[in-house]
Amino acid sequence: MAGILTHLVCSLLYTLLAVYFWRTRWHVGAAAVAVTPKAWEHHAVLAPFALHTLLIYHSAFGSHGLYLGLGIAVSLIIWLAVAIYWLGGLIYRLEGLQALVLPLAAVAALLPLAFPSQHPLPNTEMFAFKAHLLIAMLAYGLFTIASLHVLLMALMERRLHGGTLPPVLSTLPPLLTMETLLFQMIGAGFVLLTLTLASGILFSEELFGKPLTFNHKTVFAILSWLVFGALLTGRIAYGWRGRTAMRWTLAGFLMLVLAYIGSKFVLEVILHR
Repeated sequence: MAGILTHLVCSLLYTLLAVYFWRTRWHVGAAAVAVTPKAWEHHAVLAPFALHTLLIYHSAFGSHGLYLGLGIAVSLIIWLAVAIYWLGGLIYRLEGLQALVLPLAAVAALLPLAFPSQHPLPNTEMFAFKAHLLIAMLAYGLFTIASLHVLLMALMERRLHGGTLPPVLSTLPPLLTMETLLFQMIGAGFVLLTLTLASGILFSEELFGKPLTFNHKTVFAILSWLVFGALLTGRIAYGWRGRTAMRWTLAGFLMLVLAYIGSKFVLEVILHR
């Protein structure tokens, strides 16, 4: 009961903060002065984040090894996205992402309850596997934030043409600056994704006990790598930007979701493996 209550409290805190940021940042009727960031607002996220950290630790690390089923995996990815957002907020103006990241975190805090892990992962005692897993999760977290950043840019572009801006959008950096930040995130994520694929390919037999096989997960992961690689190439060679960059970013992220989350959903929820 205590574990369930902690999940609920964590989700509730995320939800309350999301509602607060929506009402003070996104609601068209909000006062413009409310957009001025306050120190406590940035630090308030640490309360549910700390609870979320404890929940992931107790859910993932069991007596028989590392448990990383669908619910815990998605929760961990969103946890990393919140961490990246919070750290990025120390350097960049990312206030607009609060109302997008925090609702996802509220749902993610409950997912280990809805989809508990039944079996520990094999090979978790190996350093190579731990490194592979850590890099993969970091890549997912970074691309999650990049995708939310794209949605924020799309909303900003649409509202600019519409003439009505919520308070938060009126204080964000120009679209070109946000676009530069987007490509910095995609570039870092692409490096991590490359390391993930490389470690999986080079050490497949050592990590997973069998040579590399082109299954659903591998194919979509490679397709995602190709999409992000093409996007970065297009940016350098042809100056891709704007809606083109947004579409390619979301397409690459969708491939990643199908590669890992999709395969886990099919195996654990549909096939019950």
